[in-house]
Amino acid sequence: MARTLKSDRMLFLVTVLLVAISVVMVFSASAVQSQAKYHNGEYFLLKQVAWAVIGLVVLLVVMHVDYHEYRRPELIWPLIGVVIVGLVAVFLFHPTNGTQRWIAIGPASIQPSELAKLAGVLFAAALVERRMHRINDLSYVVAPIAAVTIVLAGLIYKEPDFGTAVVLVLVVATILFAAGLSYRYLAALGLMLLPAAMLAVWISPYRLRRLMTFLNPWQDPLGAGYQTIQAIVAVGSGGWLGKGLMAGVQKIYYIPEPHTDFIFAVIGEELGLIGTSLILACFVVIGWRGLRASVLAPDRFGSLLALGVTAMVTLQALVNVSVVLSLLPTKGIPLPLVSNGGSSLLITLACMGILLNISQQGSRAPARPALES
Repeated sequence: MARTLKSDRMLFLVTVLLVAISVVMVFSASAVQSQAKYHNGEYFLLKQVAWAVIGLVVLLVVMHVDYHEYRRPELIWPLIGVVIVGLVAVFLFHPTNGTQRWIAIGPASIQPSELAKLAGVLFAAALVERRMHRINDLSYVVAPIAAVTIVLAGLIYKEPDFGTAVVLVLVVATILFAAGLSYRYLAALGLMLLPAAMLAVWISPYRLRRLMTFLNPWQDPLGAGYQTIQAIVAVGSGGWLGKGLMAGVQKIYYIPEPHTDFIFAVIGEELGLIGTSLILACFVVIGWRGLRASVLAPDRFGSLLALGVTAMVTLQALVNVSVVLSLLPTKGIPLPLVSNGGSSLLITLACMGILLNISQQGSRAPARPALES
């Protein structure tokens, strides 16, 4: 246990700040639609507050659990088993907005794909750390990681959730890259995945439509391009300081589900460039402190785990913001720690707890190369 070690106060405060912003902005973005749909303008607010409280408790607990506990096979394999069962179980529930990503338990819903990303990171970091001496032995190191990643990503893709599947693959690839896997193998992996991704888009009418919409959303402004255009209008109309909290217009039935994946557009309209810059600055700090924790980690497992968690959070943030600003085609990826959603918030806060623990343990020793031979 690392209870007496110094915490990364900056990382902790930025995490709490994003959660606080989430609670406020989820209420602002959802109040009107919540009142119309549930006759309670605070419906989504109360759910987000409940998940935020639970998540912060989890963060405080996890940050005091020695991260070396997560390298044990008797923990990792049951976790992967639970995730696979969960990813299969989602197909037993009724679709939501044309997708099957959630397990409904009473008033709450669980999204197994969020836990799948953490399970993939833990598995890859633990196995690479054990087999680091033969990192370029494909059958010994890469094959088992690829097998588990393909199973998890394949089930997520089937939901369908192409964006989350891609994020999982990219994060695992980042861990392998940092561990020293030969550029030739990484290039070959990229050359194999690119045609597969193109095929996945081509054979899926709605993905192909999203790609065409991304290239020219004004071609169908009242149809496929509607959400993208409204998000751009929201961000652009906010100016420097925004229209003021709760004063946004685009959230009132112009942007569908504005409290989820497109909450960044609401922030842009109501809090302006200052508000969106604050959000981006918070994720830059998370990236900086996460990489710092990776470099200062006392062992390879801590270094790779910190890198994987940091990549997972910051990559999702980058994709979400890029989608809202029409820099990428639309993907169903939430803004970590900010978008409405219990599973995403809970798992991300658990990840931040792990990162804080690695940072704590790294603070007791002088800096040394995280991936030394």
